[in-house]
Amino acid sequence: MPARHGDFTNLANARLKKDAVPRWLVEHFDNHFALLLGNRPIATCVSFPMSSPAAPTAFTRNIFRRFGRNRRGSAAIEFALVAPVFIALLFAILETAIMFFASQVLETVAQNSARQVLTGQAQGAGYKTWSNFRDNVVCPQIPALLTCANVYVDVESTSQFSTATVTNPINSCNFDPSGFGYNPGGPTSTVTVTLYYQWPLFVTGLGYNMSNLCGSNTRVLQATAAFQTEPYQ
Repeated sequence: MPARHGDFTNLANARLKKDAVPRWLVEHFDNHFALLLGNRPIATCVSFPMSSPAAPTAFTRNIFRRFGRNRRGSAAIEFALVAPVFIALLFAILETAIMFFASQVLETVAQNSARQVLTGQAQGAGYKTWSNFRDNVVCPQIPALLTCANVYVDVESTSQFSTATVTNPINSCNFDPSGFGYNPGGPTSTVTVTLYYQWPLFVTGLGYNMSNLCGSNTRVLQATAAFQTEPYQ
């Protein structure tokens, strides 16, 4: 509807009561505004510029430009890209280290168990099978890191070191303990005591798999002690 200068007078009077504006200033403003409008609608006197069609495009371009220059949060994005590979590599290193530690523990147990055969104590005990030798000699020395049920023993004797052999338990990519035996020999015999352990693997992804058995995330660890028994009585 048309704007009238009386309306502006009322508005000015309201502001006068609130802000204590001098009345002569309000009347001067009312007369001057009425002279400018000439009782015409405000819309015919005031023109509002219309937005250009290219304005949204320029606004969007400005947003993307500011987004490209913004470096906040870049460290989190970079870490999210690198973290999976870094964590997998870290776990692979830890598992490899623990496996080598278990292999060294198995070597120590093999040396201590072989000493029972070296001095003739195992022969005097009358063990008949490798499982009896394992349960009575090997397993009491195994720490919590290893499990006795996963330990296999092969004790073989020969006349000289050049003919000594070590049984390979992996047959067609499968673990086969059927060739294990217990033959500790007698005094001055050449004996080999070999311990085998099936070590479970957990980090087998990203092409890193140390398993030497088919269809199983398991690696067979091996520790061997070769010696000549003492001339015990």
